[in-house]
Amino acid sequence: MDLREVFAANLRRLRNAKGVSQDELAYEANVSRSYLSQLEKGTFYASLNVVGRLSEALGVEPAELLKIPQKRVPRGH
Repeated sequence: MDLREVFAANLRRLRNAKGVSQDELAYEANVSRSYLSQLEKGTFYASLNVVGRLSEALGVEPAELLKIPQKRVPRGH
């Protein structure tokens, strides 16, 4: 998984966890909804400026958007 895919997955997960639409997040972060959609698909790279605006709009540290997910351990182990 490359960093662009990690960012895309984290962006989708964090936006959904906050319960906001792409339109709402795009407005809060001052980016277009189309650009946000492409970021969530992993099509575009985000600048550090955009990472900062998205993290602020989501109420998380910028590092949360770049954190590589840990492998899950099956329950009961």
